[in-house]
Amino acid sequence: MFKKILIANRGEIACRVILTARKMGIATVAVYSEADRDARHVDLADEAVLIGPAPSRESYLRADRIIQACKDTGAEAVHPGYGFLSENEDFARRVEEEGIAFIGPKHYSIAAMGDKIASKKLALEARVNTIPGWNAAIDTPEHAVKIAADIGYPVMIKASAGGGGKGLRVARDDKEAFEGFTSCRNEARNSFGDDRVFIEKYVEEPRHIEIQVLGDAHGHVVYLHERECSLQRRHQKVIEEAPSPFISDATRKAMGEQAVALAKAVKYQSAGTVEFVVGKDQSFYFLEMNTRLQVEHPVTESITGIDLVEQMIRVAAGEPLPFQQADIPRRGWAIECRINAEDPFRGFLPSTGRLVRYLPPPQTMEAAMPVPVHGGVRVDTGVYEGGEIPMYYDSMIAKLIVHGRDRFEAIARMREALNGFVIRGVSSNIPFQAALLAHPKFVAGDFNTGFIAEHYGQGFRAEDVPHEDPDFLVALAAAAYRRYLARAAGISGQLAGHGVVIGNDFVVVVKGARGEHTHVPVRIEAEGVTTVIVNARAYAIVNDWHFGGIRAQGHCNGHPFTAQVERHGLWLRVEHNGLRIDAQVMSARAAELLRVMPFKAPVDMSKFLLSPMPGLLVEITVQPGQVVQTGERLAVIEAMKMENILTATRDGTVKELLAAKGESLAVDQPILSFA
Repeated sequence: MFKKILIANRGEIACRVILTARKMGIATVAVYSEADRDARHVDLADEAVLIGPAPSRESYLRADRIIQACKDTGAEAVHPGYGFLSENEDFARRVEEEGIAFIGPKHYSIAAMGDKIASKKLALEARVNTIPGWNAAIDTPEHAVKIAADIGYPVMIKASAGGGGKGLRVARDDKEAFEGFTSCRNEARNSFGDDRVFIEKYVEEPRHIEIQVLGDAHGHVVYLHERECSLQRRHQKVIEEAPSPFISDATRKAMGEQAVALAKAVKYQSAGTVEFVVGKDQSFYFLEMNTRLQVEHPVTESITGIDLVEQMIRVAAGEPLPFQQADIPRRGWAIECRINAEDPFRGFLPSTGRLVRYLPPPQTMEAAMPVPVHGGVRVDTGVYEGGEIPMYYDSMIAKLIVHGRDRFEAIARMREALNGFVIRGVSSNIPFQAALLAHPKFVAGDFNTGFIAEHYGQGFRAEDVPHEDPDFLVALAAAAYRRYLARAAGISGQLAGHGVVIGNDFVVVVKGARGEHTHVPVRIEAEGVTTVIVNARAYAIVNDWHFGGIRAQGHCNGHPFTAQVERHGLWLRVEHNGLRIDAQVMSARAAELLRVMPFKAPVDMSKFLLSPMPGLLVEITVQPGQVVQTGERLAVIEAMKMENILTATRDGTVKELLAAKGESLAVDQPILSFA
């Protein structure tokens, strides 16, 4: 077994690998960029090596610096995590040539599966179901149209080297096939330096289901059941679960056996994932093989009890797998939510900055540790309170994983865990996750890869959050306010006859999205238990919320709940199950006076171009005095590996530039003004 390994990655996956290595008694070396000098993975590792500036192309993608770090520290093996160099065949080969073990598949397996056209041919030879299509590179759009018509519409046009949603189009007629082929080829050439494009049948109502495989150096390969990954936004997974609520045992077995056959065909060693698209009739077809550890691997660990990182390390050290196919259990149900630094109410724009508060829900499961019999909650993260979410890398804050006896228990446990996940300083997608988990079709298991586009195609708004009892949030605000009143009444030295007198009747004023107010009369009775009566319904609330705190846990009418209550001046912000309200509790007289207060309209910022997110201003394409037309490019902001182009929303003349190229922008910071 290795005595020391280097993790060629950052963030939560680097921390995840370190936990398993520590359990196995293996020393660890972290690598970091200048932006990650104070990152959690640097602190967790036994040693850390600086490998370059913040941009990943100058640090985490520099194979030469990573290999040199291995030599300098005496690391015997490299774990690549996922992303960066994890599926780079040249890196895997160079590592092995230097006498360092690569904790992953052999370079020839990565090469075989890395090219979509070549991998499909291999799958056909291994008798794996493949989607009908044309598996050779296509030269002209006219040829693409003929092939598409022969296969039968709809078809999917894909770049061979594509990924992350780039180089991908669905065509439903000749015109779309012609245009889609041209667009895909251009995107592929610009993004990957490879303009080969192929065409295959588009599966209606498709589900994205993947099979986890493990292989060793002795020719032994097993599958560890499946993961349901159909909830995707722009081809990026949002929620994953294991097992799938859709496929039958017979389909599961057939998919698993075909995944093993493919892995054996490329002499696969280590953990890998064979991805399938599954039709509504449970017909399934090979998509691709990911020759690395997946982001969503914890759900497989939860239902099998197998530490996938440990098995990767043991296989790389030459050990055989310690179990046969029949030995792999499938216990309960696991769900993972990716908690990302993005604002779902602003079109999921990246949100970078300092984590002013970071308080994950209480954990009863931990990576690299045995799964408790009754399941629990696990958080995999690479951040900490007070740390920065840098603009240079992906937007993931944490992965929230739950395990329950069945799917309904897992969903309920995830909803409570999301309620208790406190993140301040940056926006997160938690409200969106909560809305998905509460959607009746998700609860019923009735969804496919088009679910989010179908139900949230126009974006995500606060009113899209379903809540079974919005009055509960009003009651919770009133109960918190009553606690403030009780504290005020208990202050010593109050003038006799003029002390704080607590009544029972109040009005909860709820602020609307456009500044309007809704007045909700309530009655508060606090004899032992605080009971709030809202719209003739009583809410008996007992909770552990304290002044200055955020998370509130307790019981309402005997039922447990977790919520968040936070004071902002005179307003109380209450969050529960994805719904958020800003409320002010006052006397009926004060509420009456508030009704006649003049409304202060927000400042008119229509003559300014504002930054929609924190990020780096990489380009301003206009000058003062320049006349611009609607849709014309004005500026480019880079954040979290994405370029965001800002365009003019109307015709006008540029008056003044208020920010400079290379400047780090805050959200809503003016970039330029119009005359």
